[in-house]
Amino acid sequence: MSDTQSATRPFDPVADADAAARAEARALLAGAGHAALSWIDAADGLPGISRIAFGFDPEEGPLTLVSGLAAHAPALRANPACALMVGEAGPKGDPMNHPRLMLRARAEFIARDAAGLPGLRARWLARNPKAKVYIDLPDFSFVRLAPVSAVLNGGFARAFRLTAEDLAP
Repeated sequence: MSDTQSATRPFDPVADADAAARAEARALLAGAGHAALSWIDAADGLPGISRIAFGFDPEEGPLTLVSGLAAHAPALRANPACALMVGEAGPKGDPMNHPRLMLRARAEFIARDAAGLPGLRARWLARNPKAKVYIDLPDFSFVRLAPVSAVLNGGFARAFRLTAEDLAP
């Protein structure tokens, strides 16, 4: 790159995903049992964040099961744009050196009469058996968190930009 090009184009520390980054991002999604979910409150336009039960379903992709009583449920119905963070700090070392994935998504509530709901319900309960107590309550809904884009921070100096296609099940 010439001096003229470097002066007009800022340095971007986030690289496009390669096969290893895609695999690491999918592993983070597949291994996550919970996530931090950000959303915008329809009443005041301010952001909120919730800890949610999370699953990466082989047919539906990223999803959660939410109660209509949770603050994020009406917020996502009003504005489906959201973001999630998955990844846990390991037991040793600097927590900022452990991989994590920030996923930008659009929330899609799955209808209670959707054709694939019995299979989804069974797969969710296989991973979350304690959900049997509330999964069929009338205020609970599955929400598909359809990926828009993501950034994988794989640790120090390892950041990758991913597309929705990079994260497809």
